[in-house]
Amino acid sequence: MIKNYIILFFILLVLGIGFFFVKSKKVISVKEFEKMSDGKFKNISEILNLFPKNVEDIKRRLNLAIRMADEGLDEIISISPMERTFDNTVYAYDRVKARFSVVTDSLEVFEMISPNDDIRKVCHDACIKLNEFIVDAFFNKDLYSAFKEYLECEKYKEEKLTEEENNFLDESMYDFERLGFNLPDEEFKKIKELRKNIYTIGFEFDKNINTDNSYIEVTKAELKGLKDDFINNLEKSKDGKYILKCDYPTHFQVMNNCEVEKTRKNFYFKFANRAYPENNKLLDQIIEKRDEMAKKLGFKSYSHYDLDNQMVKTPTKARDFLMLLSKKTLQKSYKEFEELFKELPEGITLDKNGKLSAWDVSYVKDQYKKKHFNIDELEISKYFPVEHTILKMFDIYQKFLGLDFKFVSIDGLWHKDVKVVQVYDKGTNTLRGTLFLDLYPRDNKYSHACMAKIVSATKYKNNVVPAIIFVIANFPKPTKDRSALLKHSDVTTFFHEFGHAMHGVIGQTAMNSFSGTSVKRDFVEMPSQMFEEWMWDKDIIKMVSSHYKTGESLPDELIEKKIKLKKFNYGYFVIRQCMLSFLALDYFDEGKNKNTDKIAKDLYEYYIKHIRFEPETHSQASFGHLTGYGAKYYGYMWSKTFSLDLWSLIKKKGILDQNIGKKFSESILAKGGSVHPNILLKNFLGREPKIEAFLEEIGVS
Repeated sequence: MIKNYIILFFILLVLGIGFFFVKSKKVISVKEFEKMSDGKFKNISEILNLFPKNVEDIKRRLNLAIRMADEGLDEIISISPMERTFDNTVYAYDRVKARFSVVTDSLEVFEMISPNDDIRKVCHDACIKLNEFIVDAFFNKDLYSAFKEYLECEKYKEEKLTEEENNFLDESMYDFERLGFNLPDEEFKKIKELRKNIYTIGFEFDKNINTDNSYIEVTKAELKGLKDDFINNLEKSKDGKYILKCDYPTHFQVMNNCEVEKTRKNFYFKFANRAYPENNKLLDQIIEKRDEMAKKLGFKSYSHYDLDNQMVKTPTKARDFLMLLSKKTLQKSYKEFEELFKELPEGITLDKNGKLSAWDVSYVKDQYKKKHFNIDELEISKYFPVEHTILKMFDIYQKFLGLDFKFVSIDGLWHKDVKVVQVYDKGTNTLRGTLFLDLYPRDNKYSHACMAKIVSATKYKNNVVPAIIFVIANFPKPTKDRSALLKHSDVTTFFHEFGHAMHGVIGQTAMNSFSGTSVKRDFVEMPSQMFEEWMWDKDIIKMVSSHYKTGESLPDELIEKKIKLKKFNYGYFVIRQCMLSFLALDYFDEGKNKNTDKIAKDLYEYYIKHIRFEPETHSQASFGHLTGYGAKYYGYMWSKTFSLDLWSLIKKKGILDQNIGKKFSESILAKGGSVHPNILLKNFLGREPKIEAFLEEIGVS
């Protein structure tokens, strides 16, 4: 069985997908709205119709989307049993969901990135109403009956469905029953109400993270160790102090480089308590209601329910996998810290239990890198100016996947720094998708990095729809004297998110619900994690890097040290990922009442032996994956083992070899979610996947 498409549809709504503010005041017409919802545009300018113009336009879109979905679903339900076909029932249902998601996705992302407070608020309210409507309209037993009628009628027996169509039909029926459509009406009604509550609370949880504007104020002396370029671009308070906002670029700069412990400590606590205490209360509600819903659906816990339609299938198998990884890497992480503790920087001490303060970890590691590897990440960033890095990244993706990227100009976007790129097949010059790159932090903008789909890439009979995708990041901003410079980790993140975008562009399936990254959640990270590996290859790093002043590539010696350092740091990275994966599984294990602080503390102290846990921190309040990924955070490590297995084969053929790139594109990316990941992996590898490549990469056996 493939992806749980109904659940995916709602997950996408909860996660949100990137969108932006348009300056034009023209309001979209009903005809334009319907055309927009089909995702078909004659030119780049028409794509602007996707973007809400103002508060009234958003409210109007809300009503039009509901009317459009109501009419589409009513039409499906009204067909007589004997007249049902795949097109008028099953495909029609997929299309109604697709058109509706274009509207909901745009509003959700608009809330994520709009600079206007009123716009964000009305988008937030509209999304809550749309999700309530989803539960009322799409959780409709008449739809379940319509599918059963089609399966029982003569035309189903006569129609020759494709493998993808059969897979979608099978998955849909499985999902209907898994979601409780076969339960008595009263029980089903209770589940619908629970879903409404869960979605609404989840939206509030995410909003609190995205709109958190926490900061601390410091003097110039308290910024010792930070570069003047960084300091000079900080905002100042009325009394002349420097403002350190809790965004990721600032976080990395301060925690890695600031020599003043007081600054690191104060910033650490502020950053680790984003969206607290509001989100701890909301998380308690999410846990309680998810547990109640799972039990009503016949599952032991929400973790059991959430993993039932994934590759891993059960929490037990997920835990076994994590236990294997942690067992293999725990000793490695211990050795890493023991090595760090041999020569602590001046002023850094361990507590009476031999543990390091949490606000000292990044600083100690950075000092170690500078001393023993002669690596200064800020100096390395000078070799990765954004403009050059983007162009070279494009060269790599274009060559490997047989694509052609073209920058296009478009007026009316919400910020001058946003780039627009259209993607074409190199051989046929066929448009495959349009990408919007929004790469720098702003107040109230989504604070992480992500790929966001607005329109899915589909091709059903003669109906071809290219993808429209958004890549959001929060990289360091340009300064007055130079372009934006990316750390090596930023570039790796860029390759990762752009890999998701390529999956979305190339995965042009017949069924919208299978398109692009609409795969099982514990497989979705595999392609993008594999693409990250380009940035750990010496030749590729040489190709991508170019000093912003001299144009020189990153020296061989530094590249070799970076690659060596990667393995040195990998033990703690894997252990921390395992800890967070167990955290998600434990939060959504059986039981509606959980002490989330205690669970976090117990896991931290069990797995992170060398860093003191701070009970006054509540990082789960800003752990956004808990709403979107639920219990499935293990999927990052699960899919990483597959990505490195595939990468080991690609390396043998040549990491820019067009033939292996074509095979990867056609046998993995192009299939989207239309084929089970187990089959995709075996078809590409010619064997069952193995974990050995992953263990070798992290330096354990």
